[in-house]
Amino acid sequence: MTATVAQALSHAESALPSTLDALRKLAQIPGISADPAPNAELAKSAANVAAWMTRIGLERVEVLELPGVHPYVYGEWLHAPGAPTVLLYAHHDVQPPGRPTHWKSPAFEPAERDGRLYGRGVVDDKAGAAIHFAAVEAYLKNGGLPLNVKIVIDGEEEIGSEHLEEFLAAYRERLDADVIVLTDTANLAAGLPSITYALRGIVVADVELRGLDHPLHSGMWGGPIPDPAMAMCKLLASLVDDHGRLAIPGIYEQVQPLRDVDRARLAQLPYEEAAFRKDAGLLDGVAMSGEPGFNTYELSWHRPSLTISALEAAPLKGASNQIVDSARARIGIRTVPNMVGSEVADSLCAHLKAHTPWGMQLTTKVRGSGGWWTTTPEGPAFSACERALKSGFGVEPVYIGCGGSIPFVEPFARVLGGVPALLVGLEDPICNAHSENESLLISDFQKAIASAIHLYDELSRLPR
Repeated sequence: MTATVAQALSHAESALPSTLDALRKLAQIPGISADPAPNAELAKSAANVAAWMTRIGLERVEVLELPGVHPYVYGEWLHAPGAPTVLLYAHHDVQPPGRPTHWKSPAFEPAERDGRLYGRGVVDDKAGAAIHFAAVEAYLKNGGLPLNVKIVIDGEEEIGSEHLEEFLAAYRERLDADVIVLTDTANLAAGLPSITYALRGIVVADVELRGLDHPLHSGMWGGPIPDPAMAMCKLLASLVDDHGRLAIPGIYEQVQPLRDVDRARLAQLPYEEAAFRKDAGLLDGVAMSGEPGFNTYELSWHRPSLTISALEAAPLKGASNQIVDSARARIGIRTVPNMVGSEVADSLCAHLKAHTPWGMQLTTKVRGSGGWWTTTPEGPAFSACERALKSGFGVEPVYIGCGGSIPFVEPFARVLGGVPALLVGLEDPICNAHSENESLLISDFQKAIASAIHLYDELSRLPR
């Protein structure tokens, strides 16, 4: 360890209370990207991020805006001639808070309990940005960074970074780098640093079934008049078999079988079904699902899956004995290599049309498609990341996949000519990202900052 690294580590440790305070203030801002642009709260969130970046000594800090797009934030420090350049990524937008009654403390009033910080966005992904800022500050307060740094903080990741192509077209010249580091993924377990080398993609579609031009009294009309809510249930049930395997014709034709090397990585990972069930919150007696013949990690990371993320006809509160006029649902399909999002969407829509009950009027709208991504985690950058994580966490890291999507990864890796992309993050199995009582394990946050400090040092010696 060099003297500079030691000084940076010492600074980050002493600055941890102020870093956490800055994270709390950022997490108080409800920058929900599902709300349409222009969005005053996301503008406020971007301004907070820009101020933080300026405060720690980054240069050319700017809120990057496009018409009708939630704001990105950019900053850089390019005073290490001859050294590699790293592009750091996180996002400042958040998911909606969900059900207020299910939060133990208000979603946008971060609260610390039992070593965890609770609040919407504290782990997904404002802590990811805070890791970068804390590590950069630690170096800049002790003589400077050992490599060149560019930072992009996304403002629309939670809605699929749907204007990313426009962003790339407008700001491509700022983004050249030798390696990308993204802090928006998970660790397999608390205290176990993990490098993600595969992401699933996603296809999202909304569907509506309409059978009437107005609701009807269920006693007077029930029987001869078909129920759109029941029709929706039948239609959605047709999408999977009793195991949860997708029943859409042709959906598996493009799925790439898992490579032997990836299967070997899965076999090395620790797994206990009881712990997995507990971490998920699966109730006693509820069976696990999925295609037969695949283990839990392969089902979660390397096989397609389908989820109904929204379902509505009439709310329970105020409901009367009626046949509703229509029912609506949102369907998400997680895709894997080599599935093509547009073809998956076409197959889904064709299946819905073929299985619509009782001649209901069907409307489908494909909301978007994010691509899957995978890489071969080998070479100097990954070796550097392994060493850095071991130094920060004190244990050997593992390689994992991720069932979620980060739309930023594939386009940026492609635009930058296939440079290594290192995906490291802070979510753990009980962090409840995207759910109520989202939380950050503070001890892992501190270890991740230390790992980032080591990583910048390790990457500074990469061949360009």
